[in-house]
Amino acid sequence: MAVTSTSTATVISSDRVEGTSVYNTSGDKLGSIDDLMIDKLTGQVRYAVLEFGGFLGIGTDRYPIPWNMLKYDTSQDGYVVPLDKAVLDGAPRYTDDQVPDYDDRYSATINKYYGF
Repeated sequence: MAVTSTSTATVISSDRVEGTSVYNTSGDKLGSIDDLMIDKLTGQVRYAVLEFGGFLGIGTDRYPIPWNMLKYDTSQDGYVVPLDKAVLDGAPRYTDDQVPDYDDRYSATINKYYGF
């Protein structure tokens, strides 16, 4: 579901973010946001989980991307990341039935991959 509101509110419900398309800076659609991972202590969104690949949701991989990499682009009704499909090919990922624990070690793996 794309976010199309013209509201100036600075907060948004997670159900409006989930399903939003994600594009690279060239305008190619990479996938859509499947989930948000929220830090239990701070309440801040740490990762957007990008759903990419597969067919009709079958065989789809999920790629956690640091939230601060995503920028919302109203002209595309979606988020833009400075990544291309080749970068995602080597990125940390998992299937829907094998969600990892987002512990310090896994978070460090994601952050290191993206240079954070």
